[in-house]
Formats: sequence, structure tokens, C-alpha cells
Amino acid sequence: MKFLITGGAGFIGSAVIRHIIRNTVDSVINADKLTYAGNLESLAEISDSHRYSFEQVDICNRVELDRVFREHQPDAVMHLAAESHVDRSIDGPADFIETNIVGTYTLLEAARHYWQGLASEQKDAFRFHHISTDEVYGDLPHPDEADNALQHLFTETTAYAPSSPYSASKASSDHLVRAWRRTYGLPTLVTNCSNNYGPYHFPEKLIPLVILNALEGKSLPVYGKGDQIRDWLYVEDHARALYKVATQGQVGETYNIGGHNEKQNIEVVQTICDILQQLRPKAAHYRELISYVADRPGHDRRYAIDASKIERELGWRPEETFESGIRKTVQWYLDNLAWCQRVQDGSYQRERLGVEQ
Repeated sequence: MKFLITGGAGFIGSAVIRHIIRNTVDSVINADKLTYAGNLESLAEISDSHRYSFEQVDICNRVELDRVFREHQPDAVMHLAAESHVDRSIDGPADFIETNIVGTYTLLEAARHYWQGLASEQKDAFRFHHISTDEVYGDLPHPDEADNALQHLFTETTAYAPSSPYSASKASSDHLVRAWRRTYGLPTLVTNCSNNYGPYHFPEKLIPLVILNALEGKSLPVYGKGDQIRDWLYVEDHARALYKVATQGQVGETYNIGGHNEKQNIEVVQTICDILQQLRPKAAHYRELISYVADRPGHDRRYAIDASKIERELGWRPEETFESGIRKTVQWYLDNLAWCQRVQDGSYQRERLGVEQ
């Protein structure tokens, strides 16, 4: 198959491309605007493959999207291009509306125009796979609030209740994709995933931010009491799941993808500190750098995915535990500090974002 992958220079997109080139005979066209979070260094190890090509394209540019479809003739689209950081969406929601909503609409229309022109056999085989987040569901009961809270999980039929500009923009894009299926017959699939972590993560998100700040002896700010719960999914496990959905998933279906690893944010930070103390010991333990700061506005308290549908129907399950995945992640950052310095390029100095009230 030939995949058109939007946002392929980003964190999850690059993991998907590396997975496809390493483990299949399929080919990939990477369409990426190369914003601050997109970096082709994340694809250096596969960039020489004859099965990989790159197009610097903004998904809001219909003319360029039409050209890419016409020239490359993909068999499937995997749509990962998005603004994705909640804190940034609080400071500047306009970019999230433009990319996540208008961009998804523009891509859907380009894909629909291309798909309608295909021969019947190709048309039947075509897929549009939209990659989304569990944050569209809002939050779940927290153990502080209900004794049976941990029995509550997000399923594919959970009602949408987004809390942030980011999650609202992703919820909107999910609805657009499903509407293009219902109205025009475009063969779409949707996946909603829990928090990803792993190699090549831009250092604005919790795990890489904590690793890099700790190594530099900087304060490790934890929002509120640090008791917010997230389900953590190793990015390479996610990449395997996305490929399986794109190639084996049922058109019109939604699949939730989770890591079965619920952790409080403070537990995650403490675990990173402990691993760093083992791998790069310091006289003063890294845990002493932890501080508590005012919580994020509208902060969801708990996310957790029920991933039983994708396991039952497609045979996918995560291979990494949080313990194995977080150790691999910390080691990767220790081995790739030069990459971290280059990707920040002066535009972001790991300052706190999203504090507007």
C-alpha cells in the first residue's frame, strides 16, 4: 500500500512512518508543514528509503493537497497533522481552530475529490484514517470523588465533553470525519488514543520536559497536587495499533487505543527522577527539584481508555508496560540530548504555557 501521512514529521507521525518503513513493504508520502513541533531529524534513519518521500505541505492549502493526491496516488490517508498541546491552546486557540478544524475539513474535501475519481476497485480499497485523542471525552471520575471511579473508562460510545480549546478542536474534527462518511460515503475510520510518550517527543509535554529540566537542575513544576490521572501509551505501541487499524479496521468504526497504564502525574515525575538518579546520579536527589504550581485552567482530572475493542477485533495490545517504556524513554533522551537542543531552535525555552485565566 501507499500511505499519505499528514504530520509525519511530528512525534506520533514519525513513529508511524518509522514503523511502516522498518516492518512492511508499504510506501509513505509524508505531508508536513514543519511547524515548531515537526522535525525531519525524527525520520533520519529511514529518509533514504526508496519507499519514503516528503512533501512540505500545509493541510489548509487545498491546491497543494490536490497536487499531492494527483502526483502520488495514495491508497490510504493517515491524518495526524494537528496542533496538540493543551497549554498552547489556552494561550492561542486560533491556531488550533485553523489546523485541527479547517485543516481537517480541507483534507477531507481533497481526499473526497480524489477518492470519487478512482476506479471502482481502488475506490473500494481506499481508507481515510483520522487519528484523535481521548481528551474529546472530557474527564472521568477520580478516586477522590468516587469509590468505584477506576471502573469507569472511556469507550468508543462515550459522549463527547471536551474541556479545552485543543480537545474541542479535535472533537470538531472527529465529527467532521464521521459526517463525511455519513453524507458522502467516504470510507473513514477514527481512533482515539491516551497520552503518548517515548522517543522524539518535543520537549513541551510532561515527560520530556521533566527529563530535560531535571538534567539541568531546574525546578520540576507539577500542576495542582499532581493527582491528575493519565493512561500512558508508548508511542511505538501506538504506531503498531494505527497501522493495524488503517489496514485491517472496519470502515465507519472507532477504535480506542490505550496503554493500560493509569498513573498520577506526580507518580510519573517521581519515577523519572528515580530513573535519572540511577542512570545519572547526583548528590541531591532529582526528587528535590519537584515543586507545586497553580493548576492549569479547566484541567481534566482523569483519563483512561478501555482498549478492549481493538484487542478483541484486531488483536492489538500494548507490548510495553509503563515501567519498561519510561526507562527506554529516559535512556533515549540521555542518548540524544543534541537532538533536544536542536529541535527547540530558540522558539521555546521550556517555559510554562497556558496560564491565562
